[in-house]
Amino acid sequence: MEWSIQEIARKAGTTSRTLRHYGELGLLEPSRIGANGYRYYDQAALVRLQRILLLRELGLSLPAIAEVLEGQRDTSAALRTHLALLERERERIGRQIEAVRTTLHKTERGEELMAEEMFDGFDHTQYEAEVTERWGRDAYEQGDRWWRSLDDAEKKAFMDEQTGIARDFAAAAARGLAPDSDEVQAITRRHHAWLSTTTTPTKEYFVGLGQMYVDDPRFTKNYDRHGEGTAVLVRDAMAVYAERNL
Repeated sequence: MEWSIQEIARKAGTTSRTLRHYGELGLLEPSRIGANGYRYYDQAALVRLQRILLLRELGLSLPAIAEVLEGQRDTSAALRTHLALLERERERIGRQIEAVRTTLHKTERGEELMAEEMFDGFDHTQYEAEVTERWGRDAYEQGDRWWRSLDDAEKKAFMDEQTGIARDFAAAAARGLAPDSDEVQAITRRHHAWLSTTTTPTKEYFVGLGQMYVDDPRFTKNYDRHGEGTAVLVRDAMAVYAERNL
């Protein structure tokens, strides 16, 4: 059995353009191309597309996904790995939901909040390997020591500050403000100061981090939940700020 590119795009929640792009990169070749030029995909192609989408959800770039697919030729083993990661993520998100639900209920009833309940599921150490790979072991250990030195109120204040910055970026995006406008650059200055709490952002680091906000679906989702297009504005504003100040 096979499906047309339009059918697959609709079922996978993506676009024909994206699937053609995957084909151009060698990530997802159609099983055949009809006489009319239409692309068709068989079951094996669907399994490969599922793996691509799963890896994108985990935050991998397309070049990284190509390397993973090339190195994991055992489809069953790869899917078992994906399944384990998804189940672990589902468990973590479930704990976050319960933490927020508990906070909501206790806040509404005027009951005392427990830090262990509020931050269950918000484990920063889950990114240890990724931070180490991107910026080195020293960067992770420095950030880890700093985070553990905070009390519960300080941790919450740090998280709230980032949320406030993200919301202000979203409001600026909704108003159509340019990345190099004074108002957006003032928000970016706050963002730079927030990052400076744990590290000394270089020009390359700041620009690269901004790009990651767009390339990595996890970061994009974190910003765009306040308003679509926020992550792109943050990236562009960070590039302007870095060029002018770093």
